[in-house]
Amino acid sequence: MQETVAVPAHPPADVAPPRPAPDGPRRDEPIPDEASADDLFLGGGSGAHAAPDAAPRPWWRRRAGLLVQVTVLLVAVAALPLYRDSLPDVGAIWGAIRHADPGWMAMVVLAVAGSMAAFARLQRRLLRIGGLRMPLRRAFAITYAGNALSTTLPAGPAVSVVYTFRQFRRGGASAKLATAVILAGGVITTTVYSAIGLVALLADRDARGPALTALAVPAVLLLLLVPLLRWPRPRALLAAPPRRAYRAALAHPRLGPYAERLAGVRDVLRPNRRDWAALITLATLNWVLDILALLASARAVGIDVDPHAAALAYFAAQAAGSVLPLLPGGLGAVEGSMAASLVAFGATLSPAAAAVGLYRLVSYWAVVAAGWIAWLGLHEGPRLPAPAKARLAGAGRLVVEGLTSTATLSPYSAVPLVMPAEARRP
Repeated sequence: MQETVAVPAHPPADVAPPRPAPDGPRRDEPIPDEASADDLFLGGGSGAHAAPDAAPRPWWRRRAGLLVQVTVLLVAVAALPLYRDSLPDVGAIWGAIRHADPGWMAMVVLAVAGSMAAFARLQRRLLRIGGLRMPLRRAFAITYAGNALSTTLPAGPAVSVVYTFRQFRRGGASAKLATAVILAGGVITTTVYSAIGLVALLADRDARGPALTALAVPAVLLLLLVPLLRWPRPRALLAAPPRRAYRAALAHPRLGPYAERLAGVRDVLRPNRRDWAALITLATLNWVLDILALLASARAVGIDVDPHAAALAYFAAQAAGSVLPLLPGGLGAVEGSMAASLVAFGATLSPAAAAVGLYRLVSYWAVVAAGWIAWLGLHEGPRLPAPAKARLAGAGRLVVEGLTSTATLSPYSAVPLVMPAEARRP
């Protein structure tokens, strides 16, 4: 459920900003030492940072992503009558949803909330390792708001990274720490995601053989490398090419900021064994609980699917949404791939579509709605009269406090649900 991670390209000076006011800085106040959205990515040269003689791009190029998404959506809607006989029966889908088991549906809601809670706690733990104690409620709000930006806006993952970076800075993190947390969180969750996918493949009898065959070559190479690394000469020979590549990247005018920031992560974040155990546990919960939500959705409509089959359907849908990111949140590609996978594992089409609809209703639409409320709660809303904005912010804080209560689903008990007053400021 997490967005793609990008790296700020032109890091601002590593000077911690002044302590923010209790409500955080206003939207129109500049943040000390913070890069603009254009400065956070390579090739960002618009606005005040563009060359004086740079010609503005045509409007259709600035809105190309949105135009492509709208065109794809219109084409898909226009093509629906052509595939009417292949689509699931709407009446059967609605009947399956109406008779969904309430207990399993409650499990769907709790699992999705727990998945988001695990990722919020993972980022908060990384900030804590870097020396910053962030209130749990604020960490939840940033996670939900960033997810909403990532899954609903054109170029949403990039926007979400910039937004998360700025929110960490406003919370008191240095530029290096904010970047290190975004980078490390992405690497950890992606690594655990790959490991869970591999376990799901090995658990399936039909996929076990090809998976073991594909793993045989890297496993043999690893077994051959381990003895060589014990001797200084082979170890130096193996380490020489990566070191040369790193020095070349540092000297490159465009890759240099990336390489410098990647090297800086090790200096900013130094987790111990207990930290690693907590981070891996939280990353695992992030993915396992989301897969459990899909499994509970299938069981709610009467589909008896094995856990590894639900996991494979989940990973197939994630891959389809990544390969075809034409609509925000992988809309269309995720639902179609997930339903087709459930059918391949023995479900009938209409119940499979109902299960996917229930899962996406909670894991996408409900989470996006909560994310935009959290966005308002962080005082990032539009320019509204002060009373109206205060009421919206209060409603956002109330929702975020309710979402924060789901933290009890995680065994990560080292952080209390209510932070003491002296720990609310770095």
